[in-house]
Amino acid sequence: MSMHYNRLQLNIYFLVILSIGCFTTSCRKLIEIPADPSNQLSNERVFADSANIIAAVSAVYSNYGASLNVPEFGSGVMTVFTGLTSDELVPGSDMYVAPSFFNNNILQDNQTVASIWSNAYKNIFQINICLKGIEGTKAISDGLKSLLIAELKVSRAFYYYHMVNLWGGVPIITSVDYAATRNVPRASITEVFNFILTDLNDAARILTPDYPSEGHTRPNLHVVQALLAKVYLYLGQYEDAVNAASEVIASPDYNLEDHLDDVFLGGSTEAIWQLPANGSYQQTPEAATFIPYTSNYLPNYTLSPQLLAAFEADDQRMVHWTGVSEVDEGGTIFTYYYPYKYKNTSEAQTPREDYMILRLADIYLVRAEALARLDRISASLEDLNKVRYRAGLGDVETNSGEIALDAILHERQVEMFCEWGNRWIDLKRTGKIDEVLGAVKPGWKANAALFPIPVAELQANPFLEPNP
Repeated sequence: MSMHYNRLQLNIYFLVILSIGCFTTSCRKLIEIPADPSNQLSNERVFADSANIIAAVSAVYSNYGASLNVPEFGSGVMTVFTGLTSDELVPGSDMYVAPSFFNNNILQDNQTVASIWSNAYKNIFQINICLKGIEGTKAISDGLKSLLIAELKVSRAFYYYHMVNLWGGVPIITSVDYAATRNVPRASITEVFNFILTDLNDAARILTPDYPSEGHTRPNLHVVQALLAKVYLYLGQYEDAVNAASEVIASPDYNLEDHLDDVFLGGSTEAIWQLPANGSYQQTPEAATFIPYTSNYLPNYTLSPQLLAAFEADDQRMVHWTGVSEVDEGGTIFTYYYPYKYKNTSEAQTPREDYMILRLADIYLVRAEALARLDRISASLEDLNKVRYRAGLGDVETNSGEIALDAILHERQVEMFCEWGNRWIDLKRTGKIDEVLGAVKPGWKANAALFPIPVAELQANPFLEPNP
């Protein structure tokens, strides 16, 4: 793969070392770091000092939600580009990058896809360096060592969960040795999911329901269980999905927020995993990307007619989670809707919005679907209707498993829109992607369900096979 690991390895080591001196407010909120640690370090010393180890792990978290100016894997990429390739978003003022995604004709030399791929592996490489360094260090206790390793494995599993949904089978990289990684072939989809499950189950044996630091910023056991529930649902292991989701839902640490405007605020009771805003000029990449400069300016991306039509008449999510721009186009006023879950466009705005990665409503709907597929319709509808009630909607009542499943998948569409590619993933895992997108996108072809492997990667690694 064209990460050119000999050069990338040096770059990542430099990144890890550099991060020791980057003790921003965001990093301090993630992990409590001792004051004034040295920032003059060699590679060998990074993992020989406890403060430096903590800082290196902090740098892993800082990769989430930084900026969409460069397609960083954790900075809204899954939200924006799968929103375009699915049926959530339409290109607005972005008529340079967006059309190829919206029209599902992404070529192998697409630079955005190449950046997403290389950034994902850069971050995985960074995780692997931390894992290797922590496993071999004697600078911290065995307990802290186990805890940090477990957290890093959660992050690695999270990356691979989204990568397999973009590209299918991808190379599984666990080494930091260039010679061992430069020609790694693609693993099968099954092998990638097995790797994800191994990382998550390893973490589950170590982590507890207590968060390792203030807030819900670092993975705890419930973060693992939430991710496991989503993976099990994807794999059709419905009883396992119910059990994992139930562990999260039963925790007194989480509740559905009563008010929709509170869901994405810092400290949300709905947050299972939520990172502090860490942009220099904005709080979250989604707000910076989606909200136009003024209320009469064309947004970068607008909500699709299909998504707008999916909201029921009294759905308060349409009121609270979508914004409106009225644009004068040659004397005619056109109304455009855009995602408005995050509302703060500048770093200084209050109340603070933190970056939501996993939240309770998602897990309620995961359990609802798994229960429905197990023909436990009554229990399924209880979960579904909790989410609907918060949105100002009435109960779904049915004895039909098919009707219940349709209602749950519809609810996921309007509850989880423009969050971490949930719609794209749902269409793929349910086998509905060709039916749904084929009906609304005239040029849709089944092979568009996978992003292309970047051409530079194929040229650099002869063992890497392209997607159709």
